[in-house]
Amino acid sequence: MAIQLQGNAGTTGEVETQHRALRVINRPMDVGTRGAYALGQMTGVLAAATTGEIFQMRWIDATRLMVLRSVIVSWAVSTTAFVAGVPPQLAMRVARSWTADGTGGTAIVFSTSNTNKKRTSFPLSLLSDTGVRIATTAALGAGTKTLDTNRCAMALGNVAVATATSLLLPPTYMWQRNTADEYPFVFAQNEGFIVEIVAVAGTGTSSIAVQVEWAEIDPAAITGW
Repeated sequence: MAIQLQGNAGTTGEVETQHRALRVINRPMDVGTRGAYALGQMTGVLAAATTGEIFQMRWIDATRLMVLRSVIVSWAVSTTAFVAGVPPQLAMRVARSWTADGTGGTAIVFSTSNTNKKRTSFPLSLLSDTGVRIATTAALGAGTKTLDTNRCAMALGNVAVATATSLLLPPTYMWQRNTADEYPFVFAQNEGFIVEIVAVAGTGTSSIAVQVEWAEIDPAAITGW
């Protein structure tokens, strides 16, 4: 006897003709009453031999969650070429118990109309106007937080660059949730992540671009994860 599958609205599931496979449609994750967002930022010209945090993203909402979708970085020589030395190294690290924002650099404003929304009808992001920062010419101040001992991602750039305006690191995923069954980073209140320069050859100046995609969701939207 044939078995029919029906959705809660009474619609019967269809089967594909040639291979008799159940027809399904991939769709974006359910964000409930919240939304999905994207941000792209670039540092200023970082001074030679700069190491430390160059990007910070702190989630502060007490009742909703931030689901990280992807982090892309790229790194280019700016006004002064690098000499041969240690390869340029970028890392990403999760931060917890983040009770005070970092300092320095440029704070990204999220409270203006339609800022960073992937859809106009989404509400404004719940990120604060002081908790997301990008470095200008020097590393950011840490704020008050506890970084995980181990880094969750690293990227290794070009070892030696002889001329200015060369790429140290082409656009590279530091993190990407590229399959539905891969568990994403889910940040609760006072959690987040940072991108940091671990090591770099001396003398050169450079700029780093950071692109982030994330969703802000009601906890009920991820029941069953």
